[in-house]
Parts: sequence; C-alpha cells; structure tokens
Amino acid sequence: MFRPFSTTGIGSLPHLDADEACGLLLRSFDIPFWPQLPKVSFLESMIPQFSEGMPFIRINRERETIFVRRDESDELERFYEGYQEESRIAMSEDYARGFYSYLKAIKTRHFGALKGQITGPLTFTLGLKDSEGRLLYFDEELRQISLMLLQAKARWQIDQLKHFTDKVIIFIDEPILSAIGSTAYLGVSAEETLRLLTEMADVIRNSGGIPGIHCCGNADWPLVIESGIQILNFDAYNYFDNFLIFHEEVTKFLEGGGYLAWGIVPTTDEIAKESPDSIIDIFQERLDALSRHVPRNTLLSHSLLTPSCGAGSRTISEAIKVFQLLIRLKEEFS
Repeated sequence: MFRPFSTTGIGSLPHLDADEACGLLLRSFDIPFWPQLPKVSFLESMIPQFSEGMPFIRINRERETIFVRRDESDELERFYEGYQEESRIAMSEDYARGFYSYLKAIKTRHFGALKGQITGPLTFTLGLKDSEGRLLYFDEELRQISLMLLQAKARWQIDQLKHFTDKVIIFIDEPILSAIGSTAYLGVSAEETLRLLTEMADVIRNSGGIPGIHCCGNADWPLVIESGIQILNFDAYNYFDNFLIFHEEVTKFLEGGGYLAWGIVPTTDEIAKESPDSIIDIFQERLDALSRHVPRNTLLSHSLLTPSCGAGSRTISEAIKVFQLLIRLKEEFS
C-alpha cells in the first residue's frame, strides 16, 4: 500500500504564513499533510480547531478560552435535526487556514497519498470542559455528540482530499491515550475508549480513507490495535521500550496489513543535539531490537517515518531541521 519508509508528519507547524508552511510540507514529505497553525490563531489549536458546529460551544478568542455551557437554546435540537448518518461538517477557513492553503497548493497535482488529521474523541472530550469545570467526557450525551461531530469532519476532509490522491490517510490524534488509566482519568473505561476509537476508525474507512492513530507517549497499544486502525504512529524516540513490550500484538498487526509509523525524530528540545548520524544510529538500534521479535522483512516493508509529534511548538528553523533529519533517514534506509 505504501513504499517502505515513506515520510509524513503529524500536523502542527510554527508558521504564521499558511502558504509558506504548505510549500515546506510539499517539498519535504512523500505523503504531504495539511498544516495546523496554532500560532496564527487560537482557533487552530488542537481542541478549538474541530469544535466548530458543536452545540453550546463558547469561545473567547482574546482570552483564548473554550468551554461548553448548556442553556435553554435549541442548539442541541438543531444539531440532531441537521445530522444524518453520513453527515459532513466543514472546517471554515477561520479555523483551518492551513487546510485551505493546502487545497490551493495541490489543486493541479495528483499524489499517491495525502494525509489529514483530526483530534480524537478522547482527547477532545477530556480536553474540553463545561461551565462548571466538568470534563465533557463525563456527560454521556455530549460525549456522543462530540464523536458525531468529529466523524462528520473526518468525512468532509476525505471528500475534499480524494480528488487529488489515490489514498487519503486520516490520523486520529490521541495524545491523551498516554494518560488513560492514571488517577486523573479513573472514570474512563477501556471499553468506552475502544468504542470511541473503533467508531472513529470505522467512519474513516467506510468513507474511503485509511485510519491511523497518533499518540506521542505510552499507550495501551493492544487496545489501539484492536480499534481497527491501519497505521499506528508512535513516539519511537522517547517511548520505544514500552512499545517493544507489545511485540506479539505488533506482529499480528503488521501481518494483517497494518503499518508502523515510527515517530523517530524528536520535536522537543532534544532536537538541538541530534544530527543525521545520531538519528540513523537511534533508528537502526530500535529497528534491530524490534526485528528480534517481529519478522524483519514484514517490519521493513510495513514501516513509515514521521517526527515524534507536531512541530508547532518549535521555531521554523527547528521544524526545518526536524524535516531534514527525516529526509536523510529515509535516504539511508530506502
């Protein structure tokens, strides 16, 4: 499905100029993705970007706050009335300037694959509170509404991108998975976690996309694999030892046609100390370690390369360095 060691990215970039960001991505990656630009606007941050259309959502751009306040309005009824089984809900340019620049940049081209992304239902509902400070996840109705909203935005992305590519990848960005099971989230069950991820992945697949999951931390990887995703993107730079524990499940995942997307180039302060040689050495060491448990040919033929996370918190020069290291790594192993 993909050439081994093809490169793609996670989402966020530090740019203020959307066209400049898209140009960099198109030059740098085998599978270009649209840039999320949180430094352009609070609306392009991880939770707000996909909140447009959510009943009772309240955003203050100046104070950079977002929350849900139930009231006596008919917002919820109107959401239900307008929502169909295959609904699409667009992201407007105010919330996704990078996406619209991306469409403009690719409009005369055709790609083997393009990538989009969406904040996952767990991260969305565990990162958003109501006016009483209660996490949205614990409101069963609004948790389900959030899932429906995100599914509709995923369908819309796929519709927009499929005109320019043979394959549309949508990563479900779920950094909160690394905290599930901690004392802060004791009320979040494994069963509900699996349901939300599975239903999100199913919609992406049934809409003609390829579902992946990104988590830049430790996670219950067997549960993630069980959700039916086809690309598993993990932080191989910082959290490889934990990932290695689940080599049996990883083997089955790869033998079933899944792909590992190795997040091997750091997007933290550690990028300052890394060089092409050091990243090549780190990746070779981890590849060798996993191949002691996973058939090497299967592993090599089902590996993609990414940064460890988004580069939105870095400077532009640091983001460029991240991408250059990834390109050099790909050249070494292709």
